[in-house]
Amino acid sequence: MQLALQWAAKGLYSTSPNPRVGCVIVKDGRVIGAGVTQPAGQDHAEVQALKDAKARGNDVRGATAYVTLEPCNHQGRTPPCSDALVCAGLGRVVAALTDPNPLTAGQGLAKLAAAGIAVTNGILADQAHEMNIGFFSRMQRGRPWVRLKVAASLDGMSALHNGQSQWLTGPEARADGHAWRARTCAILTGIGTVKADNPQLTVRAVATARQPRRIVVDSKLEISPAARILDGGGTWIVSAVGNPEKEALLRAAGAEVIVLPNGAGKVDLAQLMLELGRRQINELHVEAGAKLNGSLIREHCVDELLVYLAPALLGDAQGMFALPALTQLERKYVLKFHEVKQIGADLRILARLKTD
Repeated sequence: MQLALQWAAKGLYSTSPNPRVGCVIVKDGRVIGAGVTQPAGQDHAEVQALKDAKARGNDVRGATAYVTLEPCNHQGRTPPCSDALVCAGLGRVVAALTDPNPLTAGQGLAKLAAAGIAVTNGILADQAHEMNIGFFSRMQRGRPWVRLKVAASLDGMSALHNGQSQWLTGPEARADGHAWRARTCAILTGIGTVKADNPQLTVRAVATARQPRRIVVDSKLEISPAARILDGGGTWIVSAVGNPEKEALLRAAGAEVIVLPNGAGKVDLAQLMLELGRRQINELHVEAGAKLNGSLIREHCVDELLVYLAPALLGDAQGMFALPALTQLERKYVLKFHEVKQIGADLRILARLKTD
């Protein structure tokens, strides 16, 4: 299963909106086939592994397939993988965990068992869940897993008051940040960042065949049709107001405007998360300013913080999150450190918001 997870990792940047799944077929103690789920509409990991075994001239009858997620049992863009395994004559299938998709949800393993194939489930389940944390979030909560990235000094400052922030962290941390961009389905920022920095928000520091969707929260629809974040088309602009003339200009630039107002005339962030779930966004990567960062946290839209801390002090400067002052310590936002790692000269912290 560890090897199957390594194969699943090969699809880290490419399988969206499908889960990243790896499959290894073993017979007589020897790996005879392996595969990873291909981009949407192409072979899943199990079919890739069966084809690999055949290409090597190996007979899979009676073999054991180790797969990092329960084989699917429904006709989607591709036929059910459970059927392919039954037809191939596998003797045993070992899964890491059950597919959260209600179209499968145990039915794939049940079909295998009904066909006389020995089934084992729950092997390295935690690791497999981490591999597809966004897919599980979308299937179980109807919204993406939201990871908010920020770079700051050791005293928690993300920029000077004049807006200068490049570069707080070193090249290794910046490349690592691009790797996190590459694995996500979409990157979200705010109109303040677009107006101040005019970013592209594309993946450039690591090789990837797929660029994530770009999303801008722009309550008043202020974005310029010439903004670099619109280059290449496909950007979603989320507004609280409609403006037919401006929307036409943005459509001409290849963008789509989504209007989701709340009662205060701002974008309804909680509804936005549900809308992104409906649009098959598994993982959402946020790179925004302190104001939008704070709003997302206050609206309980953030699952995880990805913080890069530079070994430097900025003193009086801009913070990472614009959050209101507390009068009671008990009302603090509680997090749990998930991972702490040094990247180059900087410190990378993954911290998850506690929900209980």
